[in-house]
Amino acid sequence: MVVGRQGALGLKARSMMRQRFHLRRVFVLTRGTSLRRRVAYSLAIVRLILVPVILLTIYYLFAMGVIVDRIVRVDATVAMQAERASIQMLDARRAEHDYLLLQDPAALEQARRALDGLKKTAESCQRLEPSEATTTSALLADIHFYREGMNRVATKLKHGGAPLNQVQRVVQDYERNLNGLLARAGHLSRAQLLQQLHEQTRTFDAGIAAAGAQDPVVENLAQEMDNTSDSVMALSTGLEERSWERVERDHHRALNLFHRAEWVVGIISGLTLLVSIWVSFVLPREVVRPLLELKDAVDHAAAGNYEIEFDLQGKGEVVELAKSVRELIAHVREKKQEGDPSPPKANTTQD
Repeated sequence: MVVGRQGALGLKARSMMRQRFHLRRVFVLTRGTSLRRRVAYSLAIVRLILVPVILLTIYYLFAMGVIVDRIVRVDATVAMQAERASIQMLDARRAEHDYLLLQDPAALEQARRALDGLKKTAESCQRLEPSEATTTSALLADIHFYREGMNRVATKLKHGGAPLNQVQRVVQDYERNLNGLLARAGHLSRAQLLQQLHEQTRTFDAGIAAAGAQDPVVENLAQEMDNTSDSVMALSTGLEERSWERVERDHHRALNLFHRAEWVVGIISGLTLLVSIWVSFVLPREVVRPLLELKDAVDHAAAGNYEIEFDLQGKGEVVELAKSVRELIAHVREKKQEGDPSPPKANTTQD
């Protein structure tokens, strides 16, 4: 009876020892793809975080580049070309007046060269700024009309000359008016003096042109050419002003876009930094967690707890390693059970 009780106590103690070492089941979760792919996905996510910042930076740089390119290549160029057109028209007009006065073929050729350059300038403005097609078309039409009028004047004056006495009278009138203006200069402001000088110069040009014309037909043509040149000057001046206005407007657009880029890229960069910090904590844990769970299972087996179950899901290196560890633990458990002595049988013999 005593032996039976001792055997029962031994079995109970052994059962308690087993329960002591019997821990909870360990699950090694390896969902998804292999560890190599998990690492690759993690690195890809880390790189993709920077994509919004890079794309936004490229977008704003491209947008500002387009605006700056338009300012340099179109608006500012058209403005300078329009200013050049005004100068070329003045050169052609001066050469035309010289031809009316002196009938010098060199002056006529100079006027034609100025008109050729003016035509090229207007065509360049037409190509660069299609929205100003109405202005540039009118400018080209006036240039053509001015050239035709100059050719007709040249034909009329081919065999004639300007009367010298009429030219002398115009010069004497101009000199007398200029002396009178200089005598009154002390009582005039600077703006008034410049204005009267401009008026007298214009009167002198008109008188010289009339003196050189001497023919009513030529005089009418000269007047029409002067009106046409005034139209060309007005058109080129208006084109220049509108072009500079576009330059100013595009400049403000570029500044606004730059300030917007500062805010947007700054905010996106801050959010990207926060997301990258969060990812730096989450992704390594997702990658390393299967290995840690597998290590936990091995530690339990090393502590003597062989009652471990593996929940293997997915595929990859970790799953293969978990299968090997499971087989190893099962083999050790079998060897351990074979090596344990069988429990003694209870002696029921009564004295």
